[in-house]
Amino acid sequence: MPSRPISLRALAALCLMSSAASAVEIVAHRGASFDAPENTLASEKLAWRDGADVVENDIHLTKDGKIIVCHDKTTQRTTGHPGTITAMTFAELRTLDAGKWKGEQFAGEKLPTLDEQIALIPAGKRMFVEIKVGPEILPELERTLQRAGGSEKNITFISFVYASLQEVRKRLPAYKTQYLVGYKKADGKKTEGKPQPTLDEVIAQAKTAGLTGLDLQSTWPLTAAETKQIQDAGLELHVWTVDDPAVAKHWIELGAISITTNRSGWLREQLKL
Repeated sequence: MPSRPISLRALAALCLMSSAASAVEIVAHRGASFDAPENTLASEKLAWRDGADVVENDIHLTKDGKIIVCHDKTTQRTTGHPGTITAMTFAELRTLDAGKWKGEQFAGEKLPTLDEQIALIPAGKRMFVEIKVGPEILPELERTLQRAGGSEKNITFISFVYASLQEVRKRLPAYKTQYLVGYKKADGKKTEGKPQPTLDEVIAQAKTAGLTGLDLQSTWPLTAAETKQIQDAGLELHVWTVDDPAVAKHWIELGAISITTNRSGWLREQLKL
């Protein structure tokens, strides 16, 4: 039976999907964290080798006012040491092994500095730096950027901490800033015990602070009309964390500029980017 010719409308839709997919950026969540110990130099290097457009990391402030890269407030999960970052000095934190938990081949990996991670960013690539703490980190963050050669060309700041993003806008106005917002419950009522903010509220907060984008959890039941609402507000749309190609394609169709994933190389292959 002969196949039916594709309609012009269907062809246009395919072309639009192809164009959107080619434009989307793949963000390596804590580096290539599916295959390497998260937030380490090994994880970052693997993400760049896998073709990531952006590497995402997480920063905290140590007891003695230094910046260390780690997701959790404590070091137990990724180093086996039951310590709290704010109660430990930079020197103490650097003695910990942040790689062995993922495999013996990674033994000896340290909790990296932001300086070390910035130094590895290839030309034309970028880093999403997630600020995990309050505005008190900004003075040291400014010094780090000056020392390491970080600039608005290769660094974007993201955070759940609204006050920290506000301070970034005041002190580093040239840098892009993305507001991280979760969506934990399908009923839209509760998020970790707090009322789920509406999209209108989130957009209003971002506009008030002069932020440049929203970075939404992939569980957000966003519609095409709401995407247009975000775009009409002058905000970029980003999404985290997606390891399912079907979910990634859904967000590409919605107009997401970047997709954060634990499997950057694999997802790129699945999406044929």
